[in-house]
Amino acid sequence: MNEEIARRLREAADAHRPDRARMLARVERGVAGPAVRHRARPFARSGTFARSGTRAAFAGLAAAVTLVTGGFAVAAIVATTSPSPTVSAPAVPSPTAGSPRPTATRLTPVGPAPVTTSGSSRPTPAATSPSPAADESRNGALWSAGSVDPHSNVYWTQSNLVLQTTQPLTSLVIEMRFAQTGGVRNTGTWQTLPSGDFTVTVEEAGGTSVYRWVLKPGLTVPTGRHEFAAQFNHATGVRSAAGDGYRVDARGTGGSASVRGGFVPTR
Repeated sequence: MNEEIARRLREAADAHRPDRARMLARVERGVAGPAVRHRARPFARSGTFARSGTRAAFAGLAAAVTLVTGGFAVAAIVATTSPSPTVSAPAVPSPTAGSPRPTATRLTPVGPAPVTTSGSSRPTPAATSPSPAADESRNGALWSAGSVDPHSNVYWTQSNLVLQTTQPLTSLVIEMRFAQTGGVRNTGTWQTLPSGDFTVTVEEAGGTSVYRWVLKPGLTVPTGRHEFAAQFNHATGVRSAAGDGYRVDARGTGGSASVRGGFVPTR
């Protein structure tokens, strides 16, 4: 009898096919909610089932392994298909209608400071070219133009002479004469040529201030454009240059030449 029961149990165990779908469903329910314990039916303690108990235990162990394996598979599937968290970029606040906006700074060009000359004997640069209204004179290799410097004022005057020569000069004498209109007094002279090349004198003669440049012997004035200036104080007010004038006498390789003229205001 015992052998017959054992044979039937073996046949039943061999014929058993676990329902994997039902087991997976139970695992999913177990993952989703609290585990449900089922009360196991008590096994009979009769000697009839003594031998079959071991085989039943092995069958139960095989079912548990199957359930655990299925559970791991389902857990892997759930972990793989779960969406990954999305990281959003920090929001940048947009400007509101009342927000202040940066304004461009306008740069105001600044011109040179005005030149003020009053009774100074320092050289004042002459204009780069004589005014179209300047008194001009030409003779041989010489060309000249006289003008009143625009920086002159009601207390002080500078008169400019531009001299241009097309050949070297071995002799040069320049005279500038200024009428004594009241308070005319020498404050200085200057020239673009080296000051050491000339003997410069200022003297009063017959109510006229005479400024004279004489080229020293053995020296030469090169070809080109040269400038000479006389400076003096005078009585307060706008001074007329109508009684002023200049004369230039020169000698070069091409012979002698002379030019003369007056000083015309340039403003």
